[in-house]
Amino acid sequence: MTPDAPLVDPALVAERADALRQRVAALASGRPVRVLAVTKGFGPDAVEAALAVGLDAVGENYAQELVGKAEVLSSRGVRPTWHFLGRLQRNKVRHLAGLVSVWESVDRPELVDEIARRAPGAAVLVQANLSGEAQKGGADIADVADLVARGREAGLDVRGLMGVAPAGPPEAARPGFRALVALADDLALPERSIGMSSDLDVAIDEGATEVRVGTALFGPRPPRAG
Repeated sequence: MTPDAPLVDPALVAERADALRQRVAALASGRPVRVLAVTKGFGPDAVEAALAVGLDAVGENYAQELVGKAEVLSSRGVRPTWHFLGRLQRNKVRHLAGLVSVWESVDRPELVDEIARRAPGAAVLVQANLSGEAQKGGADIADVADLVARGREAGLDVRGLMGVAPAGPPEAARPGFRALVALADDLALPERSIGMSSDLDVAIDEGATEVRVGTALFGPRPPRAG
């Protein structure tokens, strides 16, 4: 868990969540789009604030942070639906296997195999690299179909694709989002996890079924220690 994580104001989160739902509904024009509350950098209170306004799916980017929050919340009888979003080392899978419901950052064959071994039948999204930035993770888009096939052969529930846009103005994300959605269509995958606080309008316009929202709900994220 992040040391000295700032506390969030539940009333403000509720206000922001209501505005966000209205915005998403207007953009989606009746098409269902899930809002995934991303609580990285914040403490367990952010998770509880999200749950209180009906956002029961919560995304985390760091294994240690997720485990720490899950321990605190479990002691309070709180068990959200965890989605793992960040770059994942294979040796961390065993620590997360009993906690994570959806693995959204599957980007290489050895990770497919390890999740299949530690969490048979798990729900996964294959992450495509849309930005060319290695630090953001994701498989080359040309390799995504093979990863999807490998996941299915390993018995995983491959539900869709995930992608992170390049840094820059929202419109810069459009070509990558469009390519990911087209590929998901080709592979008959219904889930498309694209778009964050800064570019969710473009993502929904291009066919997102899930947007991953942190700062628009909880405010500026503190810098990560280390």
